[in-house]
Amino acid sequence: MKINVALVGNPNVGKTSLLNHIAGTTLRVGNWAGTTVEKKEGKAFYKGYEIYLVDLPGIYSLEPFSEAEQVARDYLLNQKPDVVVNVLETPNMERGLLLTAELLEMELPTVIVLNMVDEARRLGIEVDKEKLSELLGIKVVQTNGRTGEGKKELLEAIVQTYEQKIKPIPLKYSQTLEEYLSKVKGSTKFEKIKKAQGLYGEDFDKLLKDERFAFAHGLFYKVVKKVNQGAFELTDSLDKLLLHPVFGLFFFLFLMFFMFKIAFDFSAPWMDWLDGFMNNFISPLIVYLLGESLLSRFLSEAVVGGVGFVLTFLPLIASILFILSLLEFSGYLPRVAFLMDGLMHRLGLNGTGFIPLLLGFGCNVPAIMASRVMETKRDKLLVLAMVPFMSCPARLVVFSFFAVLFFPNPALVIFLLYLFGILVAFLTSFFLQKLVYRGALHHMILELPPYRLPALKLVLRITWAHVKHFIYRAGTLIFAVSVVLWAMLNLPPGVSNPKDSFAGYVGRALVPIFKPMGLEDWQITTSLIPAFLAREVVLSSMGVIYSVEEEKKEEFEPKKALQEQGVAFVNALKESVLNVLNPMPKAFEVEEEHSQLKSAIKNSMNPAQALAFMVFILLYTSCLGTVAVLQKEGGTKFALLFLAYSFVVAWVSGVIAYRLMSLLVG
Repeated sequence: MKINVALVGNPNVGKTSLLNHIAGTTLRVGNWAGTTVEKKEGKAFYKGYEIYLVDLPGIYSLEPFSEAEQVARDYLLNQKPDVVVNVLETPNMERGLLLTAELLEMELPTVIVLNMVDEARRLGIEVDKEKLSELLGIKVVQTNGRTGEGKKELLEAIVQTYEQKIKPIPLKYSQTLEEYLSKVKGSTKFEKIKKAQGLYGEDFDKLLKDERFAFAHGLFYKVVKKVNQGAFELTDSLDKLLLHPVFGLFFFLFLMFFMFKIAFDFSAPWMDWLDGFMNNFISPLIVYLLGESLLSRFLSEAVVGGVGFVLTFLPLIASILFILSLLEFSGYLPRVAFLMDGLMHRLGLNGTGFIPLLLGFGCNVPAIMASRVMETKRDKLLVLAMVPFMSCPARLVVFSFFAVLFFPNPALVIFLLYLFGILVAFLTSFFLQKLVYRGALHHMILELPPYRLPALKLVLRITWAHVKHFIYRAGTLIFAVSVVLWAMLNLPPGVSNPKDSFAGYVGRALVPIFKPMGLEDWQITTSLIPAFLAREVVLSSMGVIYSVEEEKKEEFEPKKALQEQGVAFVNALKESVLNVLNPMPKAFEVEEEHSQLKSAIKNSMNPAQALAFMVFILLYTSCLGTVAVLQKEGGTKFALLFLAYSFVVAWVSGVIAYRLMSLLVG
């Protein structure tokens, strides 16, 4: 039999940690249907039952002021879970009891979980759980979300509550409030309250809030035996430094630099190894086994190439999400939002939007995935529309090639391109707020939890859940489009010159569109087609299209190639460790190569055309992976509209850049 369980509680009370310990590897991450709110779910088997758990968004109330609160309320009212598990943070129990009052009004089978009991004990807080259970008439369990302590007791309480249909004792408010409720009809107190709010208005609402607060306050002092505030000193002391407007900002910038360095320097060797393993071993192995044919080329280049392209994202995404999870569960990440809230307010957002924008300079894909921290759909979509304009290292490779080739001061050109991307992002947000998302700024009510030592097992599971979701949702789209792009470059059958391929036809058809930017060479416009897959393939695709000679490859020998991949694996392991230990970042170093391609490009472009090309590469949606996660996080309509918008902005900016540069160089 199946028991549907809803985990409900305030933000940062440890619901996800509990779900992780109970569900283990069955933990899944996604979005609630039709929303941008993150959804976590999993299942466990206990005493013959399949217990399906849904982690509802962290909320402070069931009043639907935010999208998260609307999702939680709709689920409880419409899905009617078999058991509601109300998770309370024991050290801050009184605040959490305000939501508990609303849940008890719904009169659903409920279990109370007093989480983070280890922290409560250190703080000198003791809760009489037996008395709490007696007063409310429901099961009460104490747990430790970090270690999993109390997991079995929670599962037992869920099963008993389900089997015995244990519902809370109906709440009794003051005589005045109960008289209001006696005049309306409803099967539960919650239904009566909603009807009374519609009938009696503001006076009733004020009385209700006072009654709920009185309930929470009174219940807290009945069941809490001892409170010793002295143990808060560590968190308070750290906050004096980390939330300081000057020292806190310096620490944050250092931490972000450290995060980027670790993530990129650790993942870069593994990304290179995965790329080499798929394209230098698996791909030629297929040709070796099947022989030269269109089928073997399709399997080795399109299928293996598409899978390999998806896999090369994983080390970087996993590294960044792992570090972000560490920061989140340590209690520091909410403080970053608090620290940057003043700056982001001037941009029409709150502090939680700063992290995704900053991550965009590392990689747009995990940056967009990180936007799920935004509390409202308006704020999330605004951030989603800004992130792709943050220039990532893949674009830096292209910028470095063209800037060094055409400009006497390439560093200044690259710096100005980065600044221009930021300017376009902020202008996009400004216009969207004026024309589309006119709602008022959602002011941040942010919980600052105590600093904690994250459990490694928990962080790894959460990271894997996000990576798995990326593979299932974004990876399938990336793979499909990769196959289509391969077909365009390699069909009709037997084509040897890119000019005669479908991509070549499309490239020539695009020339009139890009002519105002000065890009009249079909080879340049054709290179923009694979550039949609990833910016870093622009140069290699140009090499193919311009027919730059490649080094002759040795005949493939499976045994020798496998040995080489083994050596490459060991080298990747060694290099990733050494990179992390090296105090200077290695991943952003740009290698000097493509000497023959430089000569070909130099002869077919001028500085004005090169600048227009770079501006277009900067502003047009950064890569296929970005589009895929935009579709996942913002919806198909949003992703397609942004794709069109970024093309128009990139084209207009490219034309202006070409005209201005042409005037400057005469």
